[in-house]
Amino acid sequence: MIGVRKAYGRRMVLRDADLEVPDGVLVGVVGENGAGKSTLLRIAVGQMAADAGRVERFGAVGFCPQQAVVNDMLTVDQHLLLFQVAYRQKDLKRACELVDLLSFADCRRRRVGELSGGTRQKLNLTLALMHDPALIVLDEPYQGFDWDTHQRFWELAGHLREQGRSVVVVSHLLNDLQHFDAVHHLRDGRLVSGVPAL
Repeated sequence: MIGVRKAYGRRMVLRDADLEVPDGVLVGVVGENGAGKSTLLRIAVGQMAADAGRVERFGAVGFCPQQAVVNDMLTVDQHLLLFQVAYRQKDLKRACELVDLLSFADCRRRRVGELSGGTRQKLNLTLALMHDPALIVLDEPYQGFDWDTHQRFWELAGHLREQGRSVVVVSHLLNDLQHFDAVHHLRDGRLVSGVPAL
């Protein structure tokens, strides 16, 4: 992502924002509420067009938005099958591994509308990762997680990094900064990059 600009009306949200995420790197993006973090991620994955600048992506992309985009009337299993077809996966092996890792296998036959916010977010994360993408972009992916699941998320993120995946996580928790290889602060529409993790 080079020189990306985005405005909503007269409000400039991104001003020549630059972000490079090499293979096998876990990158954090932090900033105040309304700083433009979600806009930055949506442009990065191709969900939104930039007004100017260039975005290059290599390989499959996995995107976990802040708000889960799921259907309350479908079960967890129905979501997995739907995304299996969308991703053209031959089986649900990877999805089942993620469901077990995030500890919500007992919810697979339940409708999403019956699930807690944390379990919906587990499904949201599973759908973003089940096709084993090269670039993983996660917008506060652990909202509603209990402490144990929160810790398992970071174990998973570290494992993805070891596999050579490029991982970007928006976080607002200071304790999370220790997990990143680099932290980028979004301030006044620009990314202050190369800030070492605490």
